[in-house]
Amino acid sequence: MEDHAPDDDQGHVLEFRLPDLGEGLTEAELVSWAVGVGDTVQLNQTIAEVETAKAVVALPSPFSGQVVELLAQPGQTIAVGAPLIRVRNDLEVGPENANGRTSVLVGYGPEAEAVSRRRRPVAAPSEEIAAAATSPESGQRSASSTAGMSRAAATPAARRLARELGIDLWYVAGSGPDGAVTVEDVRSAVPVSQPRAVGPAATLPTTPSVTDPNAGIIRPAVREERTPISGIRKRTAAAMVVSARTIPQASTFVTIDYTASMELLDHLRTTKSFEGLTLTPLALVAKSVLAALTEYPGMNAFWDDAHQEIVTKHYVNLGIAVATERGLMVPNLKEAQALSLRDLCREIGWVAETARSGRATPTDLRGGTFTITNVGVFGVDTGVPLVNPGEAAILCLGSIRKRPWVFRDELAVRWVTTLGISFDHRMIDGERAARFLATVAGLLEDPLTLLSRM
Repeated sequence: MEDHAPDDDQGHVLEFRLPDLGEGLTEAELVSWAVGVGDTVQLNQTIAEVETAKAVVALPSPFSGQVVELLAQPGQTIAVGAPLIRVRNDLEVGPENANGRTSVLVGYGPEAEAVSRRRRPVAAPSEEIAAAATSPESGQRSASSTAGMSRAAATPAARRLARELGIDLWYVAGSGPDGAVTVEDVRSAVPVSQPRAVGPAATLPTTPSVTDPNAGIIRPAVREERTPISGIRKRTAAAMVVSARTIPQASTFVTIDYTASMELLDHLRTTKSFEGLTLTPLALVAKSVLAALTEYPGMNAFWDDAHQEIVTKHYVNLGIAVATERGLMVPNLKEAQALSLRDLCREIGWVAETARSGRATPTDLRGGTFTITNVGVFGVDTGVPLVNPGEAAILCLGSIRKRPWVFRDELAVRWVTTLGISFDHRMIDGERAARFLATVAGLLEDPLTLLSRM
């Protein structure tokens, strides 16, 4: 939405306010500016990124002109309708807003949610950010050379401020999307005098240290570090506090022989149907969970305290917990009960990559009905996850390892894993949770019984 500010001699000044992003959201946190005062912006050019409901959303400019004033700072929480930026333009507001309707970003709001989502490749990072992306294999940054100097990922406004303050961006840890340095990061940084290495193998500097002259012990120069609680961490913390305070939770576990499932996965990977797909144990677990939910629909429900009702849902929006650099995100597969094993492979891979790239939308992240978390990828045997608010249960998949196991009355080496489930004890008794978990375990121990449901 935009308002007309008073005219001046230089042209018409328009004010852009935070638009309604849909999903019932009332506020968003400003992540970074992509423009600065004095810059010229074009229609639909990205001017800022905001974070809401764990998703980073790019805000396009509804008009063109010269930036007169930035009305918010990165890290600040902005209410819907609050002013963000003022732009001077000699022209009137474009026809897309001439009818006076409130602006809603494309891909958000009730209309977008009603449309069946078609999967698409995740957009690659901009050339500027890609030039300094972190390599997951080496933990080093690759860098492009400009006039003999490496270039760190940063927003335009952060680069401008860094030049003014004489700060080397290479030594500033970025908190923005894909690790990009924001204006707030620059303001919090301390100028570094030493030169940086140039070239693709340049490594990040270590924490400065000093030597204790009395004990000869090397100690960190900085004894404490304070990190503002914001963004995903702030929202995750709020959700977990709600979960712990309002949901009386219980957990139960079962350790199973996963060998038959591993053999099935190995076979399916060689078939044409799964060619080009990454078939993981998580996909088979997800399919087993969906099958078990048809027998125990009460596990796919939530406690509506306001209306004193238990709401059982006969559709499954399956949440997949994804660890990202920005924190834990739980995108969900809409109408997952209708997906085949092949579809689950594709969809799980898609939502995980979208979440890690920071491109998950509010629609991707809301409306979950049952969640799976896979702590096994970190080499952990099991865990006790907290139930997401608005859901009844969450299933935990532990590491799958070869272990000694009694098989047909003989000791053998088998693939073994542990499944755990945490549940809302207000509406799910321990017996029902145990029977549900045993059903999932049985399907995984004898996956041939699952084939008829694929």
